[in-house]
Amino acid sequence: MGLASYSWSDLGINCGKFLVNMIVAIISDIHDNLIYLEKCISYCLKKNVKIVLCCGDITNNETIKKLGDFKTDVHLIAGNADNFTEDVFYLLPTIHYLGRTGEVIIEHKKIGLCHEPLYIEKMLKNNFDFIFYGHTHKPWVETKGSTQVINPGTLGGGSNPSTFALWDTDKPMPVLMRTEMM
Repeated sequence: MGLASYSWSDLGINCGKFLVNMIVAIISDIHDNLIYLEKCISYCLKKNVKIVLCCGDITNNETIKKLGDFKTDVHLIAGNADNFTEDVFYLLPTIHYLGRTGEVIIEHKKIGLCHEPLYIEKMLKNNFDFIFYGHTHKPWVETKGSTQVINPGTLGGGSNPSTFALWDTDKPMPVLMRTEMM
């Protein structure tokens, strides 16, 4: 399991006495839908997103390369339908491949990433503040113990609307975004 830790000072930003928020995008289940991915990237660039968390089912190398357009660190895990080759990551220094599950720390919040919900019960033993997952294509939020378990839905759309989540680290929970409304 890979681990990355981020705070504003880690990013070279001196906040002094001021409380400054960090915006994090949570995406999943792109399924090579580059049209919705481009809309999400454009919106996230306007919102000055600092970190992207991707919960799998990106699918091919072309889509992995497109994630570089976020122009920030992207932490991703593999899903059950992914068809990329791991050598693609050597060419993309801002893309951090974590395997099937992963962990990052953002603003002192411990975050777990997985694709299929079947990993959640095991991950709960790690006392995460958040677990973000995908696979079901349905946005979902529930509390399990002290952990917020959140599915941002499917960025790829299809039978469900195209959605992703934005989390302002000053707020307790991410907000669901509908890509079609952008």
